Amino acid sequence: MGLTLAVANQKGGVGKTATVVNLGAALALDGFRVLVIDLDSQGSATSGLGEAHDKGRSSYEVLSGDIPIQDAVHPTAIDKLSLIPGTRDLAGAEIELVTIDDRQSRLRQQLEPLRDSYDYILIDCPPSLGMLTLNALCAADAVVVPLQCEFYALEGLGALVETLERVRASFHPDLRILGILLTMYDARTSLSRQVAREVRQHFGDRVLRAMVPRNVRISESPSYGQPVVTYDPASQGAIAYRLAAREIAEMTKPVIAGDPPAIANPERIDETTAG
Repeated sequence: MGLTLAVANQKGGVGKTATVVNLGAALALDGFRVLVIDLDSQGSATSGLGEAHDKGRSSYEVLSGDIPIQDAVHPTAIDKLSLIPGTRDLAGAEIELVTIDDRQSRLRQQLEPLRDSYDYILIDCPPSLGMLTLNALCAADAVVVPLQCEFYALEGLGALVETLERVRASFHPDLRILGILLTMYDARTSLSRQVAREVRQHFGDRVLRAMVPRNVRISESPSYGQPVVTYDPASQGAIAYRLAAREIAEMTKPVIAGDPPAIANPERIDETTAG
C-alpha cells in the first residue's frame, strides 16, 4: 500500500501547489507511481500539470459520490504521474459536505480502491482549514507543510500545528507531520536565514534539508503547463524539488510496498547554497 500525503498550509502564497506539482513530478521521474489530487477550487495543480479542468470527471464528483474515483483519474504528460483534476465546483463542496454524514471521511473512503495502485498520493489542499482540507487530512497518512521563509508564515505554522492536533484528537490519531519544506528561501536576507534557523531549532529532523529558493523558473513553469523539474531541470528550483523528493522517498521507504529505486545520497542544499 502506498503513502497518502496532504500538502497543507492555511496561508496562501507559500508555494503549496508548486510543491505538490513538483514533488509529484520528481517522484514520478524517480520511478514511483504517483497520483496528484487537486482539491483546490482554483485548480492550479491541474493547470500546472498542463491538464484541463475536466468538469464531470474531477475531485468534486468524487467527493459528491457522482462517479467512482477510478473514473476521475487522468494520465499526464509525465510517465507514472496521474491526476484527479480540480474545478470551480469544489467551492460549493465546502457547503455541501456539511450536511453529509461522515463528511470528514468522504475522500478517505473513496481513496481505498486506489491506494494499492500508487506509491504516493499527493493531495493539494486549499489555503484554508475548511471541509476540503479536513477531508484531505483525514485521508492522509502524513502531512507535508510548505513554509515560506517569512515572519507571517512562521506565525501561521503554529496555527496549523494546533489544527493538526485537533484533527488527531477528533478524527485521525495517527496523523503526523512528515516534513516541513522551506520555500522561497533567499540566502541573501537575514530574515530567511533567521526563519530557517528557528524552524529547524523547533522542529528538528522534521524539517527537510533541501530548501526551495526564490527562483523565477518556478513562477514561469505553470504558464507552460509544466512542473519546473521538466520545464528547466537545471534550474535551482528544479534541483531543490528533486532533492526534496528524494529526501521524502528515503524517509518513507519502510512504508512503501515493493522495492523502490535506489536513490543516491542527495547533495545538501542549505543556507550556504540555496538561492
